[in-house]
Amino acid sequence: MEARKDRKGTGMNTDLTRFDRIPAVLARLAALVVVAFFAVPSIFTGADRNRDDRLAFRNARSQTEQFIDYWSAIRLTPAQERINAEALDAITAPCCKDYSMKTCCCPCNLAKSAWGLSHYLIARKGYGAPQVKTAVVGWLEFINPKGFTGNACFKGGCTRPFAQNGCGGMDATHVILGDDVQ
Repeated sequence: MEARKDRKGTGMNTDLTRFDRIPAVLARLAALVVVAFFAVPSIFTGADRNRDDRLAFRNARSQTEQFIDYWSAIRLTPAQERINAEALDAITAPCCKDYSMKTCCCPCNLAKSAWGLSHYLIARKGYGAPQVKTAVVGWLEFINPKGFTGNACFKGGCTRPFAQNGCGGMDATHVILGDDVQ
């Protein structure tokens, strides 16, 4: 079989090219779409959307310290404060059930970590009240999988680790966890 010469006389068989009947602009556009599909799959699948909804708690010590730092550093606007209040007022304080997580009886490390987490999620990630509530409850379950009794503040729990129904201390520079029980 004889190869047909292209218009420019290069000797290339234009019948064997895939895009010989498609205008060059459309061929380039199709190539860009294919590249984008493989290079950035989240554009098409939404896999990257709301990435932080899959918030992972991995290390009680480092994350407690990080969340307390957020509480100290992140100031909320009045609108963000309303979101924060709605989310945290819906959670009973784990260390003293007479209060909500928003108005915990004292700024213990447990409360400051929950407050900092909520500040971060609202101010930096744009979370709404239901998402913040879910995340804070998840944090409390992570730091004490057995659950809190709601009376730690009245039963000497201020210096106990979180996992032992405690507040983790009162000093943000010294979080009390299981490895340093007092």
